[in-house]
Amino acid sequence: MANASGFASPSIPTLRTQTNPSGFRISRSGVYPFERINKWVFQCNAVVGKVESGVSSSQSRLPRVGQGCKLVGCGSAVPNLLISNDDLSKVVETSDEWISVRTGIRNRRVLAGNEKLTNLAVEAASKALQMAQVDADEVDLILMCTSTPEDLFGSAPQIQRALGCTKNPLAYDITAACSGFVLGLVSAACHIRGGGFQNVLVIGADSLSRYVDWTDRGTCILFGDGAGAVLVQACDGNEDGLFGFDLHSDGDGQKHLNAQIKNGNVDDETEKLGSNGSVLDFPPKRSSFSEIQMNGKEVFRFACRCVPQSIVSALEKSGLSGSDIDWLLLHQANQRIIDAVSTRLEIPPERVISNLANYGNTSAASIPLALDEAVRSGRVKPGHTIATAGFGAGLTWGSAILRWG
Repeated sequence: MANASGFASPSIPTLRTQTNPSGFRISRSGVYPFERINKWVFQCNAVVGKVESGVSSSQSRLPRVGQGCKLVGCGSAVPNLLISNDDLSKVVETSDEWISVRTGIRNRRVLAGNEKLTNLAVEAASKALQMAQVDADEVDLILMCTSTPEDLFGSAPQIQRALGCTKNPLAYDITAACSGFVLGLVSAACHIRGGGFQNVLVIGADSLSRYVDWTDRGTCILFGDGAGAVLVQACDGNEDGLFGFDLHSDGDGQKHLNAQIKNGNVDDETEKLGSNGSVLDFPPKRSSFSEIQMNGKEVFRFACRCVPQSIVSALEKSGLSGSDIDWLLLHQANQRIIDAVSTRLEIPPERVISNLANYGNTSAASIPLALDEAVRSGRVKPGHTIATAGFGAGLTWGSAILRWG
């Protein structure tokens, strides 16, 4: 279970425990070292390690002392329709040079026709399971990180159904915009360490093209659609692959990046008043969301200031330094942000993962999409240490230090 300071430390059982106060110590860093954990005594009516017939897996699931987690599979999927900068120049006043110089983006993929975001998510998740050699029925939790579900009440259960998970594992959505995937990774680790889950699918998928004002060249040039997924699997503590994390939010920054709900307006005074002169607020008018509104300069300043601080904090909590990082993998929002953060952290360009030019900003999908391409191309190899960070609307931001494989 991750402790309050952001460490991915050994699990602390939720059942009652007994320890030897004189022998139990906590290190200065806040981590519970595996070699210093005394014997935990579980006091419960069930017999640990023995599950009677007829008891469901959720009832028998117990956290294990020192249990860790690791990333063992990844996958991604994008829509068929490719929109280039030249294509956009026919819709708004812009050019390939204007867009690429300011953002680093040259193409993006956009959902069209009968394509659905959930289908992309299922495809990405299936590829992750295939790489990990894990059957759908072995998955016991699905986390769908998205701000654009195709159902108001969430898309995760539909993904669970489409994958063919016949044991009805828990599936739910996480909404944290472009930080969503990092929050999903940390949530998966907490479920594994504190809840005894074994195989957790973390999916990042978004279709922000549906909420873009395609007449606003300040925002429509940035966003694309896509999905990416990883399988996070339980392992022994000495194989743990999530070393530390750092998560934040700041509601004061919401004014700089949002897509707020808008209610139907009633201008006719006769519609506002009832026959007895009372104000009519019922039935409510149907609501919808506005297009994405963004103050680009403020979001740029926020990212360049907060993201490096967050990564440094996560590294400190992990007991690592920048020289220990094999790869820097940031949310793919703007190449200028990626360059500014890597420069501040003194990480050379050849150790920075970026596929922004081909896909644009795919929100919660950007990190797993870039990771999948890097793994399948052979750049990221088992054992490599990755510093990753997401940042975006909310405002939210967070980072995690992890090992692939």
